[in-house]
Amino acid sequence: MKGSYRIVVKNAVVRYDFEIRRNITIIKGDSATGKTTLIEMIREYYENGKSSGIELNCEKTCSVLSGREWKVLLSVMKEQIVFIDEGNDFVLSDEFARLAQESGNYFVIATREGLVNLPYSVEEIYGIRESGRYAGLKQTYNELYHIYGEKLYTETIKPEKVIVEDSNSGFQFYEKLSQNQRWPLYAVEEIPGCW
Repeated sequence: MKGSYRIVVKNAVVRYDFEIRRNITIIKGDSATGKTTLIEMIREYYENGKSSGIELNCEKTCSVLSGREWKVLLSVMKEQIVFIDEGNDFVLSDEFARLAQESGNYFVIATREGLVNLPYSVEEIYGIRESGRYAGLKQTYNELYHIYGEKLYTETIKPEKVIVEDSNSGFQFYEKLSQNQRWPLYAVEEIPGCW
């Protein structure tokens, strides 16, 4: 799958409206922010269709992956947007990372954990917040927002200091890069009180 997909999920009480652009999207946030509600609504619609009282609009099939049989379920999912709620420990495994990349699906994962085995962009980490779009009405409108922002730098960045993790390859890279820039360059191990 390639491209971006808009997903609208709603019932009489709540509405989610968002777009995903990459194969892995992360939804983070504290309890009671709506992550599980979103995924349960998708599960309910997938299992019961319109009789669930939920409307789901997306050009791709949206489904939920969970439980011990996740490998079997994932093996038959093709060209889908797959939602995974927190508490499914398989998302932390190297096996899931490999199978997810081979599957051709998009994944939306609700988690508070760091997923070090999955290649996702910092620009695809979102939270859920209530929007005032339906203020005064009964339906609550929820939207996804970038946790790390989308600041675009159009001017040349001139750092006062550059600090790298250690004196190995990262240090060597920035040392070469900064030769003509006159940036003070430090390895964390050289700074008193750091680690």
